[in-house]
Amino acid sequence: MKTRAPQVVLVRHGETEWSRSSQHTGRTDLPLLETGRKMGEQLGAPLRSWSFAAVWTSPLARALETCVLAGYGDVAQKRDDLMEFDYGDYEGRTGADIRSTRPGWTLWRDGVPNGETLEQVSARVDGVIADARALNDDVLIFAHGHVLRILAARWLDLPPAGGRLFHLDTASISVLSTEAGGAQPVLASWNDTTHLKG
Repeated sequence: MKTRAPQVVLVRHGETEWSRSSQHTGRTDLPLLETGRKMGEQLGAPLRSWSFAAVWTSPLARALETCVLAGYGDVAQKRDDLMEFDYGDYEGRTGADIRSTRPGWTLWRDGVPNGETLEQVSARVDGVIADARALNDDVLIFAHGHVLRILAARWLDLPPAGGRLFHLDTASISVLSTEAGGAQPVLASWNDTTHLKG
């Protein structure tokens, strides 16, 4: 019998060429690098600490491949609402490159031309959160840096720009939950990469 509240476990995909170079990777469907594939395999052992009622993944190759390598490909449901932020004209560009023409630019305050808004991404992840809470059981999600940071912010009842507070590494494991009684959403753990050491 479970004595703790249900948990939502968030996994950012393994390393790609653009995550390594800090290029904004929205809908460009890049594969994992070999290091990213190894990261995916290393996720399997720590994730076996849970028994998941549902496994959801972004359909983009880097998240889906991470899911498969971690051992959940046969049970995962692809969800378009877990796709990464659509960066529009800033797809493939680094923050430093963007700031060379827009000094002081941040995604969280200034957004992107011809892409999604924070509010649009927030609406997507709000639906994911509602589905996870309705299950009232442990859920595993494979997705991307910015969409997962916004999901965490919304879980905590913060505005979507609150995602700026949560740094997230590739192949990290983060856990969302609630305090006893289920009323207060909390961050149980964040950006755990200890499984990648050694």
